[in-house]
Amino acid sequence: MMNKLSLAALALLIFAFASQAQKHEKNLRTIFDEALTNGQSYPMLEYLSLNIGHRLSGSPSAAAAVEYTRQQMEQLGFDKVFLQEVMVPHWVRGQKEIGRIVNAKTFGTKDVNVIALGNSVGTGPNGLLAEVIEVQSLDELEKLGKKNIEGKIVFFNRPMDPKHIHTGHAYGGAGDQRVKGPSEAAKYGAVGAINRSLTLALNDVPHTGSLIYEEGIPQIPAVAISTIGADYLSKTLKANKGLKFYLETDCEMLPDVLSYNVIGELTGSELPNEYIVVSGHLDSWDVGDGSHDDGAGCVQAIEAVRIFKATGIRPKRTLRAVMFMNEENGLRGGKEYARVAKEKGEKHVAALESDSGGFTPRGFGINASQEAISRIQSWSSLLAPFDLRKIVKGYGGADINPMEDQGVVLIGLMPDSQRYFDYHHTADDTFDKVNKRELELGAAAMAALIYLIDQEGI
Repeated sequence: MMNKLSLAALALLIFAFASQAQKHEKNLRTIFDEALTNGQSYPMLEYLSLNIGHRLSGSPSAAAAVEYTRQQMEQLGFDKVFLQEVMVPHWVRGQKEIGRIVNAKTFGTKDVNVIALGNSVGTGPNGLLAEVIEVQSLDELEKLGKKNIEGKIVFFNRPMDPKHIHTGHAYGGAGDQRVKGPSEAAKYGAVGAINRSLTLALNDVPHTGSLIYEEGIPQIPAVAISTIGADYLSKTLKANKGLKFYLETDCEMLPDVLSYNVIGELTGSELPNEYIVVSGHLDSWDVGDGSHDDGAGCVQAIEAVRIFKATGIRPKRTLRAVMFMNEENGLRGGKEYARVAKEKGEKHVAALESDSGGFTPRGFGINASQEAISRIQSWSSLLAPFDLRKIVKGYGGADINPMEDQGVVLIGLMPDSQRYFDYHHTADDTFDKVNKRELELGAAAMAALIYLIDQEGI
């Protein structure tokens, strides 16, 4: 009798699992169909990019983007839309950015393309003229010492490592010279810094990005030089001992200003006090129009929640689309969101961020326990039909990482990475570089994963 009952119970369990799997397969197909036939991510990005443009924290265009995304979520019928106050840094680039190789033996004086690094101080109207010294790493500064560096401009010329298949790893491996390099050079008396642009592309477009000054160390002006310019400067240095370089920049840091994270909710039907975040960062650098970094992530987050409402798939838990402010040069939005969530005792089950461009989605990187990673990997057969085959331990996202100590499962959308750093932080990051279908697939991928997290739990 017991054996017969056990077999019957097992049969019922298998039937239940099969029925649940069929339900998920149907709903995932519905999610992708909605994104690919009625998607709103592309027209939203078009408006954000072409009508508002770049959105540096503290700028009027950043304020316009806050209002636009708030209105979009209201018009799409989200259950609740609100702004979360956050004070953000207000750095301005100014008008002049001049980089000039001076009095080389073979060609005399030649201008090269440079761009000020975010948060950098300017040179002032008289500019900065000094001898250049090239280094490949921060460790090399210590070996050279103050006697070889004092009074000079340090040229950090370590390229991104092309051997990495995922270009984000190459970016991370070279980023220390941009973020920390100027302060490390200043410790040895350097008066300025030039950084090779963080890209594997060989072109004449310089890449900006943020530096962080170390407290108590003199702040020196810093610029990025294009990869073609970097190679040219390096070659010229080898043939011209004592070569000098002229820098002129007008950038400066102004007092902090009030801005906002923009948050839209679809209330959960069973567990409304448990939250699943889907997000991007609303600010961008003040060159290009920030379409890939990170207008794409913002509209994908809004679209992911819209899909639930459009298809009638009501989530058990509350879904939050969050447009974080100030990822690029301060991370104030992400830190404030985490602080408020902790203060209110909000239970966040998971947070998903898209901040790697609007390219074809390949899968997800997960910053969580192995148990949580294995749980998500168990859904591989449901996600595989949509080519979401890479589910690995990895990086969540800069804006959601401040919630790590609250036990939140942090997830980053992983698009194909090969082209991202061609455009990242440059004047080339524009709407025409975004493919409509790839953008829509990314939004659907985000909606699919938060659907499974919502239905199955972690």
